[in-house]
Amino acid sequence: MSSNVPIHGNYHGYYAKRPFAIDPRLEVLPHSTFIGKRVLDVGCNEGWVSCEIAQSHGALKVVGVDIDDELVRAAWRRRRTVWSAQGPPSDGETDAEGPSHKRKRLDPDSDSVGEPAYFPASCAHSLGPLPIPACTPHLFPHNVSFRGADWVNATIPEDEGGYDVVLALSVTKWIHLNGGDAGLETFFARVAAVLHPGAQFIVEPQAWETYRKAKRMDNRLRDSARGLKFRPDDFPKMLAKVGFGEPIRLGSVGDGGFHRPVDIYTKHKV
Repeated sequence: MSSNVPIHGNYHGYYAKRPFAIDPRLEVLPHSTFIGKRVLDVGCNEGWVSCEIAQSHGALKVVGVDIDDELVRAAWRRRRTVWSAQGPPSDGETDAEGPSHKRKRLDPDSDSVGEPAYFPASCAHSLGPLPIPACTPHLFPHNVSFRGADWVNATIPEDEGGYDVVLALSVTKWIHLNGGDAGLETFFARVAAVLHPGAQFIVEPQAWETYRKAKRMDNRLRDSARGLKFRPDDFPKMLAKVGFGEPIRLGSVGDGGFHRPVDIYTKHKV
């Protein structure tokens, strides 16, 4: 699904407005959050966060899902770009399965002086990205994939195995405006259903004040907004009803309009 008006928050060029080499939202999370975990990134956009988790945070498997097929195709391209820009394998490093095949992370969009240009952007433009060799599934980039789907209302094959972490970064407002209170309840119930007991739901809630500008994008959003009774402050109560404990607020990160809190909810074990 694609639209010239990003009524689902499916902004094209989103990370030109919110650029990062290391996403500050991930930096506030405990170091062990993704290590060895199956991760679902709902509303992955162009896949920047999904790729960073898969490449640099030790995730076993990352699945990015987005309602916009064009963004999903861009996410696959991002995967190739990030792979191409990596440095050579680190010597002497080991992981749980023996010698490590990790390669030094290099921001493909950085212009920092002195950084080694293992595969400069000019090469990618003229020659295309580097080929991805076959390797073990738990290593980047084989441990990240993307799907186009309206995940709130449709399952994807990867759901069957469940997840250890689900991320909802900057998407709850759009789910709420498009689906109403019922749509938000459905989303939270879906998250609870696919998470293993003791697993974590990471949310970047968008302030109620930001709904005002978003609903002006389209008459459907404006009409839906009139009937909304839930507010972001109600999220803890809503999530408690589907089996989550009290949230841990890790602080607010980001600049300007992107300065928002990051909350972690843990699904009850019984």
